[in-house]
Amino acid sequence: MLTFASSRIKIVHSFHELVTTRFSGEVNALCWQRNLSGDFAEVVRALGEHQGLTTDDASLLRSLTLSPAGKAAVDVLLADLDLLTTHGLAPILDCFPGYPRDDENEIVPTHVYSWHVDSAPVEADTYLCTYYGATSEGLLNEESLRRVDIPETRAALLQEFGGTDDGSFREHLHENCYDLHYLAKPGAQPYPFGLGNLWRIAIQHPESPVLPCIHRAPEMIPGQTRLLLIS
Repeated sequence: MLTFASSRIKIVHSFHELVTTRFSGEVNALCWQRNLSGDFAEVVRALGEHQGLTTDDASLLRSLTLSPAGKAAVDVLLADLDLLTTHGLAPILDCFPGYPRDDENEIVPTHVYSWHVDSAPVEADTYLCTYYGATSEGLLNEESLRRVDIPETRAALLQEFGGTDDGSFREHLHENCYDLHYLAKPGAQPYPFGLGNLWRIAIQHPESPVLPCIHRAPEMIPGQTRLLLIS
């Protein structure tokens, strides 16, 4: 169970509460805490590497040769996909060993292992649930620094851009997603999203009443697989 207390995180107790609660004040992350039944490790072993599974792939998941515990885990996965799809979202299920990384010499890395916020031109939120493997992590806004606001980083990006710090440079930062990435301040205490919990986190968009939730994908141990739902 989640034990990290913060005014930015609100615990909810049902899917209805998760999708109907409005972000306000300091709250920019909602967590529906759950203890899920089923053997998700067995599903991972039987499924292998797959990405982009949706409710249309129910027959694939149902066709896996599984024990009763594995079948119970599949029931949970399909129920979650159906809940989010019925709510008008487009959830996908990924079973995979890791994400691509930027070159380590990049001034501002923009891969998902970097602290970042999601963004959209219209009102939207991100939904996340890890069923197996390492889980996502969150970072409180007050314990972070936006990378492009760090003078040395901004100067290096400007030199690379070869222009002046004006509207065109700010557009360059936006187009390359540099302005979405953050550093943790010294002493920051990231919090784990935990296994089985379904999260709804605020993203950066023009109508958002709150700050976006800063988060990142977990570091993956070689050979480790992660089973993740995202929308």
